Amino acid sequence: MCWVKSENERPCLEFSHLSIKDSFRDLFIPRIEIILMMYTRNNLNCAKPLFEHNNSLNVNFNTQKKTVWLIHGYRPMGSIPSWLQNFVSILLNEEDMNVIVVDWNRGATTFIYDRAVKNTRKVAVSLSGHIKNLLKHGASLDNFHFIGMSLGAHISGFVGKIFNGQLGRITGLDPAGPKFSRKPPYRRLDYTDAKFVDVIHSNSHGIKFIKCNHERAVHLFMASLETNCNFISFPCHSYKDYKTSLCVDCDSFKEKSCPWLAYYFILSITVPDKTVMDGFFSFKLLNQLGMIEEARFYKKNKPLCKLQEIKILAQFYNDFANISSIGLTYFQSSNMECSTCTYKIQSLMLKSLTYPERPPLCGYNIVLKEKEEVFLYPNACTAKKT
Repeated sequence: MCWVKSENERPCLEFSHLSIKDSFRDLFIPRIEIILMMYTRNNLNCAKPLFEHNNSLNVNFNTQKKTVWLIHGYRPMGSIPSWLQNFVSILLNEEDMNVIVVDWNRGATTFIYDRAVKNTRKVAVSLSGHIKNLLKHGASLDNFHFIGMSLGAHISGFVGKIFNGQLGRITGLDPAGPKFSRKPPYRRLDYTDAKFVDVIHSNSHGIKFIKCNHERAVHLFMASLETNCNFISFPCHSYKDYKTSLCVDCDSFKEKSCPWLAYYFILSITVPDKTVMDGFFSFKLLNQLGMIEEARFYKKNKPLCKLQEIKILAQFYNDFANISSIGLTYFQSSNMECSTCTYKIQSLMLKSLTYPERPPLCGYNIVLKEKEEVFLYPNACTAKKT
């Protein structure tokens, strides 16, 4: 940690800027130091200590507001995380809150990964002492959101364990795998460590470009805060099930909504007989402003059985709130084309997954010809499909 002066001559804290030399030094003289750097909208560009020298709470800290704790991970080269300052800015632009950057670079900068792993427990214990002090000043665990990258995710989990899972939220950004995978819950981040725990995994099994994939979780989370698009995830047993549209039921989250880069719709189709055997549909949406866009699919071929409802998961770059028509085309998968054949659809229902509160749209008794686009003008669904 070092001090610099801001434009109004008040001292500012800076993140510990170390180097590979410090990793060499750590081989012989291990060292750990934890610095808390506090940001608010009052001091966006000038980090302040959370507590003053007399142990009084910094006047910029508001105990009634949400507090985000940002915790970095393993830093063998000692550099400052490239995403850190941008992360702070995005958070404070999103909401008037307290942001605390946990600088444990002296402790994370080492060639000995196992040593950094052991230091995570020490950091957690140190943070728990500061948290207890905040609680004495009127802060609430419910308002604490810990966001930890890599080893920082497990530090967050250890803090949560100290407080018996009463932290408001923990977000793990690609939690470190080595020395933690397949370990019991008390030795890693676990879903019981806070009232709400969410995790982004972006480097499963350490495949491909480790640093890029590993750090990707941070950028995904930041993007979710500042984009106008929704990020949607669905509960699913496998990626294969997801591609075949079997994982679009948000009800499996019970009282919680689907965790929300595109706009998703589900198209449900029922056929009355076996005239449609094995083919695929393409469809496009047209809104009242004349905007038109073709859907992107995860899997095109959909075998259709008599009176069976099939679901097609579709993605759009733009949102369609006021749909005026649906353009639907059927393609038979077999090599033999039949320009005179007709294919019947008993019912069709289109529903937004991004905005499930919107009423679905339906169409009934539709006749299609192969490779011939038909525009439907759907209406609100009736209680019973006919």
